[in-house]
Amino acid sequence: MIKRNNTVKVVTVALAMLIALPSAFAGNKDRIGSNGGEQLKINPWARGAGFGNANSASVVGIESAFLNVSGLALMRKMDLNLSYTNYLGGSGIGISSLGYGQRISEYDVIGVGFQTMDFGDIKRTTTALPDDAGTYNASYGTFYLSYAREFSNAIYAGITTKVITEGISNAKASAMAFDFGIRYITGANRNIQFGISLKNIGGQMKFAGDGFSTKTNLDDKEFTVSQRTQGVELPSILNIGLTYDILVSEYENSDSTGIRAMHRVSPSVNFMSNSFGKDQISFAVEYAFREFIMARVGYLYEDKITDAALSSFANTGPTAGVTVAMPINSTGGTLDIDYGFRATRNFSGSHTIGLRLNL
Repeated sequence: MIKRNNTVKVVTVALAMLIALPSAFAGNKDRIGSNGGEQLKINPWARGAGFGNANSASVVGIESAFLNVSGLALMRKMDLNLSYTNYLGGSGIGISSLGYGQRISEYDVIGVGFQTMDFGDIKRTTTALPDDAGTYNASYGTFYLSYAREFSNAIYAGITTKVITEGISNAKASAMAFDFGIRYITGANRNIQFGISLKNIGGQMKFAGDGFSTKTNLDDKEFTVSQRTQGVELPSILNIGLTYDILVSEYENSDSTGIRAMHRVSPSVNFMSNSFGKDQISFAVEYAFREFIMARVGYLYEDKITDAALSSFANTGPTAGVTVAMPINSTGGTLDIDYGFRATRNFSGSHTIGLRLNL
């Protein structure tokens, strides 16, 4: 009875999210570039990169904190994931991400992690030294705490609280935001997965610091003039995803984790609505051999993405990736090596490599 009541509550929340969507996502392409926290749109994980975000309904473990946090509830006992992205190859931008998930009960899982962006040394100029005044560094960071729960053997939900910071030495901004995710799993072998997530629901980012102050002289007196700044909203995002697993040569797994298959083919699709950008649709297919070797290809589409003159997106659409999961114990634990690629325009692509310990 308790689980049934919980299921009703989760379904009610999902319906409320869908009803609220028209007002929450009233943005359009004309607002591109006017939001803060742009890094919140970039998937830092190798598997998600290879899928082109199409796996929002099937992502599992701490990686799900980015796309749909409900997937955290589907992890095993412990999940430690580390990844690095050479973003827009040749630009000098690097993205590092570390996440840790831990099951705390039969139904409850918590996760914690952070993501940082490094832009390298940026040339600095001033009015006094317009050619060369040294260099400076910009830093973007996202720190999050997630919680997910299994409400029934078909319904999972989760929430993430995160703090976003960005800035340079004399000008910084921060904000707090929340993500919500729900997943429904059905099918004879739990091979149909549907998910909805809302991301980056929170306050505004507003810059402050000494960088907005200048000194001036008036009547032989020195004054400090401070410029007022305007807050900017975060890029709220809606994901609606679907994954269907085609299982070939099924067998009962020896580690008692349920039905597995010699071969698995999983087509996935995801619709992403961005309050400060164009809608995106991702398609991907993943093939897995005994869940030890997995390869995936995908395509992320948005309006005008193939038009170099009109596209507002650095990516050109195609994505790909591969995973090798090496068994490390008799209970199904693995050490995974992941690689993801996103094709880009005017750069040599974005490459992500990850290492995951799944116990």
